[in-house]
Amino acid sequence: MKILIVEDNQELGLGLVRYLGLKDIHSELAMDGLEWLYKGLTKYYDAIVLDINLPKKDGLELCRELREKEKDVPIIMLTSRSSKDDIITGLDAWADDYLVKPFDYDILIARLEALTRRNLKNKSTSELHIGKYTLDLEKIEVISGEWKLIHLSHLEFELVKYFAQNKWRAIDRKELYEKVWWEFEWEFMFSKTVDVYIGYIRKKLGKDILETKKGYGYIAQ
Repeated sequence: MKILIVEDNQELGLGLVRYLGLKDIHSELAMDGLEWLYKGLTKYYDAIVLDINLPKKDGLELCRELREKEKDVPIIMLTSRSSKDDIITGLDAWADDYLVKPFDYDILIARLEALTRRNLKNKSTSELHIGKYTLDLEKIEVISGEWKLIHLSHLEFELVKYFAQNKWRAIDRKELYEKVWWEFEWEFMFSKTVDVYIGYIRKKLGKDILETKKGYGYIAQ
């Protein structure tokens, strides 16, 4: 699960990032509305934790803007505003849930897991995400966050698809040959074929799409 936390209180935001990390949940922190809007439109997240009181743009306005861009990522409003009218206003801005500060971190995690399960169930199984890209498994297409079509060869697409299905896990050459090339001989371990195709993918989708973990393999972001 990959979470975007939008919170201008640095101590709270970093504390939440650290706690989620202990629960094996990857998260990123944005501390103002414009940074959040950029990340929300150009990257893929399983859910967003969004504070209402933010510098530059408030959370309610940002939530509406994201929905207008047809982004259906689950959003939990995180705020000190606790009145009934405040909660209704937050939900009317198309947030999925509302959590009042101070809050229990484990309750937040439980709500995030519930929302992401529901969202996954509602989504078409014909889509995968990696970085800022969407893979359409029916059309065999890769689309960037700006809805620009990226042209990949069949093998490049299959390789990116496998990474998208196994994000945040180190994948070595042996596994890639077995799962993508559907064959493996030990001499393949000394072949540069995988490295060549990784180079093709990085050239087309960006160098940071795959991290090289020396001695372990490649990790999709």
